[in-house]
Amino acid sequence: MSQSRSETRSDRTTCCVVGGGPAGMMLGLLLARAGVAVTVLEKHGDFLRDFRGDTVHPTTLDLLDDLGLGERFAALPQSRMNEVLVPDERGGVQQVGDFSLLRRVGVRHPYVAMVPQWDLLDLLADAGRAEPSFDLRMDTRATSLVREGGRVAGVRYATTTGPGETVEGEIRADLTIACDGRHSVLREGTGLPVTEFDVPFDTWWFRLPRHREETDAALRPRLGRGRFAVVLPREGYFQIAYLGPKGTDARLRERGVEAFRADVAELMPEFADRVGEIATMDDVKHLDVKLNRLRRWHVDGLLCIGDAAHAMSPIGGVGINLAVQDAVAAARLLAAPLQRGAVTARDLARVRNRRLLPTILVQGLQRIMHASIAGPAIAGNLDGPPAPLLRLMRSVPAARIIPAYLVGVGFRPERAPDFARRGGAVSGRPGPRPARR
Repeated sequence: MSQSRSETRSDRTTCCVVGGGPAGMMLGLLLARAGVAVTVLEKHGDFLRDFRGDTVHPTTLDLLDDLGLGERFAALPQSRMNEVLVPDERGGVQQVGDFSLLRRVGVRHPYVAMVPQWDLLDLLADAGRAEPSFDLRMDTRATSLVREGGRVAGVRYATTTGPGETVEGEIRADLTIACDGRHSVLREGTGLPVTEFDVPFDTWWFRLPRHREETDAALRPRLGRGRFAVVLPREGYFQIAYLGPKGTDARLRERGVEAFRADVAELMPEFADRVGEIATMDDVKHLDVKLNRLRRWHVDGLLCIGDAAHAMSPIGGVGINLAVQDAVAAARLLAAPLQRGAVTARDLARVRNRRLLPTILVQGLQRIMHASIAGPAIAGNLDGPPAPLLRLMRSVPAARIIPAYLVGVGFRPERAPDFARRGGAVSGRPGPRPARR
C-alpha cells in the first residue's frame, strides 16, 4: 500500500508549467531559453503512451529548425505524409490534398512527419535540460491550485519518490500555466466558463501491420454507410482511427472482437488479411471526442493554453499544431513580463487575443467537417466524399493546396522568438533511423 507524507521544503519558481505534452514541453524550453526559471510538472514517469497525437506539421518542423533541433528531429524514426487521398465514385482514389504544393508558399518542409510523440517530447526535454533555468519533474501530478490574496500563487502536487511512497507538497510561482489537456485539473479549479460544441462521434484507435511493399505516404479517409475511418501511414504499421456514434464504446466492446474485425474488413477490405492482429478489444483504445473552448483563458496568476483552453476534434489532426503555436505565442508575449516579475492580467489576455481567431477558425472547420462528412457517414447517410469536392479537385488541381495548407500550416503560424533561436543545420530529409524502442 502506498504511503504519503507532506513535503517539508518550500519550492518556488518563476513559471510553473503543468503538463509535459507538446505545448508544455515547448513552452518550458522557450521560456528557459529566455532565462526564465521554469518548472514543468509531468504526472507520468515517462512519455511512452500510445495513440497520442503523433503528427508533426510543417510549421512545427520549421520551428524545430529555428531552435537548432532540426537535425536531431530528422534522425528520429519517422514516416512522412505527403498527400490526402479519398476513394472516388469510379472505384479509384482522388487526391484532395497535396503537401508538396506548399513549396510554392515558402514552406521548407512540405509534408507531415509521423513520429512517436514520446520521441518528440524526449527531444524537447533533452534540449530543455541544457538550459540552466529549466527544471522538469516527472512522476509529479498537480492536484490543486494554491491561492493567495485572491490570485493563483502556484500548485499543490503529489510525486512518487520510490516504491509505494508518494510525497505531497506545493510549488509557488509568479505564473502558473495549465498545459494539462482536455481533462485539465487546473482548469476545473478555476471555474472558467466553457463553450461546448456537439460532437456526433467518438474515436477508437488501433494499429495494423504495414507490409514492406506498402510504401505510399498518404492519409486515406475511408467512408462507408454507417462507418468512417482514417488510415495514417506509420513506420512499420498503419495507425487507424475508427469513428462511431458517440457514447457507444460499451456496446462496441460488448459485440466482441470478431464483430469489430468484420466491420474493419468490410470498410477496408485491403486489411482483411491482417485484422486478426487485433487480438482483443483491449487493443482498441477509446477516445471520448470533445470540442470546446474557454471563453476566457486566464485568471489572476494562471493561464490555460492548448487543449486545456480548447479541446480539439481529431478531424484534420491539427490539435498538436495548434497547441504548439499557443506555446510559442505565450513564450514570446510573456517572457519579458516574467523576467520583470510583473505579469499582469493584460499580459495574459494578450495570449488569448492572439490565439483566439485561429482557434475559432480551426474549430469552425472541424464543425463543418463533422456536419458534412463524419456525422452523415456514421449515420449511414453518406458512403463517399461529397461529389462537389471530387469535381473541384479534378477540375482545379491547384486547389489541392488548400487542404494541405489548412492542415499543415493553419491560421496564424508562429515563428520562434529571437531569444530561443539557435544555430544548426536545416534538414528537410530524415537521417539514419535508429531501431524502434
